[in-house]
Amino acid sequence: MSSSIISKPVTGLPDYVGDGIYLHVRGERFIDCASGTFNVSLGYSAPEIIEALHGQLDRIAHLSSDFTRARSAEIFELMRDDLPPHIGAFWFRDITGSGANEAAIRIVQKATGRSDIVSLFLSHHGQTVGTTGVSGNAFRQRSFSLPFPHSVKIPGPDCANCFYGQVPGSCAMLCARRLEDFVEYASSGRVAALVVEPIMGNGGNIVPPPEWYAVLRETCDRLGVLIIADEVQTGFGRTGSFFASTGYAAALRPDVITFAKGAGGVGIPVAGVVMRPELDVLEPWEHSSTSGANPLALVALEETIRYIHRHRVLDQVRVTGERLHRGLLALSRTFPDMTGVRGVGLMQAFDLPTSVDVAQFIAVAREHGLILRGSRYGFGRTVKVRPPLIITTEQVDDLLGRLHETLRSDQREATRP
Repeated sequence: MSSSIISKPVTGLPDYVGDGIYLHVRGERFIDCASGTFNVSLGYSAPEIIEALHGQLDRIAHLSSDFTRARSAEIFELMRDDLPPHIGAFWFRDITGSGANEAAIRIVQKATGRSDIVSLFLSHHGQTVGTTGVSGNAFRQRSFSLPFPHSVKIPGPDCANCFYGQVPGSCAMLCARRLEDFVEYASSGRVAALVVEPIMGNGGNIVPPPEWYAVLRETCDRLGVLIIADEVQTGFGRTGSFFASTGYAAALRPDVITFAKGAGGVGIPVAGVVMRPELDVLEPWEHSSTSGANPLALVALEETIRYIHRHRVLDQVRVTGERLHRGLLALSRTFPDMTGVRGVGLMQAFDLPTSVDVAQFIAVAREHGLILRGSRYGFGRTVKVRPPLIITTEQVDDLLGRLHETLRSDQREATRP
């Protein structure tokens, strides 16, 4: 019988190593301006979170949510000071934003006894059948039959491309007020809620004017329509407040808030719903997922909250976000093809002339050490700039310098005969 030497196999993904805001790929280092998939909010190597996850993994990786319900309640109490004062209940049984948004839809439908869900043009609420059905993009549905019969879409607050042909400042916020017409003429007359991203992330980083939130809230109150704030992208510090609806979009006063992505800090999947106490209506069998409220997810959620508090991350985001925004504006004055700089905190973006230009720009940016993402899964013309929330001012300046070199290289490529 012949002998052979059995070597220990290489495990994991050895070509990829994360370190703070940086992703190392086969020896090359990139500033990750996409924060993973906008879910590595505190960078790749936050030591307190990593250590806590290792400790939990050594004990147990999975438990039925029957055994973690009390821990979920403790973590919700830890969040209390970060929530709008009217929010007093939670549902932590998901690990994706799609699942959390479906939970929110079930909550408002059961609580109100009504069926219809209103959403916005260009909105993105998830990848499941239900959340794809309420999202405002045809390209994600055209290959399938994904019915969501109670979905009503309305124009969003995109001032640069106003559906109503209005000019900011004299528009009377028709994009909020005319919700009443859609409820009256386009719905079944049984509208449970409006679901809205406080800043429309995948749709093009659309930042509504501040007054839009108050007018929308007033309109919904008059119609008896609840508001679900989809904070999967804006939550956990991305805009410089814990939720956008406790900061820039506070006038929205949502009845329900969903979260995911950045809630896991270093990329651990975790998601949940928080809501007014009277909306705590679901039974465990009415919405759940196998890995919802699992021990690793809850550890990541708790340690992410503690890290944000301990390291004053929200203060840091406000400073670095403003620096990044000013830098992007300066670049747009140098490079005419770069337009529409907009954003709040570290949720920044700008436009290029076409989606083809965006794809080319992202490819050139890789050559200059930047990882960027475009809008609408490549169908849009927006470049999103969302580095981890721990980025320093010095690293912001480095990022802006690399963007400058990318824009200059991209411009030379475009003018080459």
